[in-house]
Amino acid sequence: MQALLGVLYHSLGGIASGSFYMPYNKVKGWAWESFWMLGGLFSWLIVPPLVAWITVPGFMDIIIASSSQILLITFLMGLLWGVGGLSYGLGVRYLGMSLGNSVVLGFCAAFGALVPSIYYSIIPTEGKVSFTDMLGSPGGQLVLLGVFVCLVGIAISGKAGMMKEHELTDEEKKKSVAEFSLVKGLIIAVISGILSAFFNFGIEAGKPLAEAAVEAGYNPLYQNNVTFVVILWGGLSTNFIWTTILSLKNKSYKDFTNKSTPIKKNIMFSAFAGTLWFMQFFFYGMGESKLGNGASSWILHMSTIILTANMWGIYRKEWSGVARKTKLTIIAGIAIILFSVALVGIGNSM
Repeated sequence: MQALLGVLYHSLGGIASGSFYMPYNKVKGWAWESFWMLGGLFSWLIVPPLVAWITVPGFMDIIIASSSQILLITFLMGLLWGVGGLSYGLGVRYLGMSLGNSVVLGFCAAFGALVPSIYYSIIPTEGKVSFTDMLGSPGGQLVLLGVFVCLVGIAISGKAGMMKEHELTDEEKKKSVAEFSLVKGLIIAVISGILSAFFNFGIEAGKPLAEAAVEAGYNPLYQNNVTFVVILWGGLSTNFIWTTILSLKNKSYKDFTNKSTPIKKNIMFSAFAGTLWFMQFFFYGMGESKLGNGASSWILHMSTIILTANMWGIYRKEWSGVARKTKLTIIAGIAIILFSVALVGIGNSM
């Protein structure tokens, strides 16, 4: 029953994450950095402490009482993840919901499953699985095989993107993805996928915060909401600095007072997108409390996002007008990524 609940919570988190960018498509007349900044304030600054206060009312006392080393490492993981989150938005912007999410989250799934074990190879910790341990066990070897298969799936998805670029005219591309750019999008997506994986280790680094919440008598189901506050402070720092720089450079700060745009609707859609973005973590934390923060939790979360994002990609007709071979190629790439997810999950259970 606990495992089923874990799968359910991770699935809800994946649906939230795979859907969060859709409201941004409803924002009219604003520069990317404007709606990303506003949505980010809800994702990283407003909603996380609000949810933590509702579920773990003494969360600030726990954070204040924690060691500075734990807070610093957790914050730094959030800072690195913040770069990944920032470039994630750009990856989807240039590649679309389907291809962008498949490439970004494929890398994210692969590295998210490996980053903690690599860390524990450098700094051995009792009870933690290192990369060396993985190499020496059948389960670990299967996880590594899954990661390799995942990268193959990503390469095939990228190939489908190249085929799409050659087949469609610029006008046809922009019908579904207004700023489609394969090369720019793939470079950003790779960076995003690798750095986004640091959120997984941020949860691991901040585990003492979650444990302190349980020891204080709070519901274990919501223990990770304390950790998320600190991780997302790191994400806020990265994103707010960069979007502020862009806003000043492009003078897009004027968007917020531009009456020729639907300001109230833009604020509403940006706030909704930002809240959806955070809900993935809320449900991930609940799922993690049932399944643990191993590769299975991370991979299950990523696979649900990939599936959801591709459903939205179909809805938005991002692959309309391409040849049957191109459609089969992107389907094959996604299927291989999902197969790699299964391999990692089985390997982790071993």
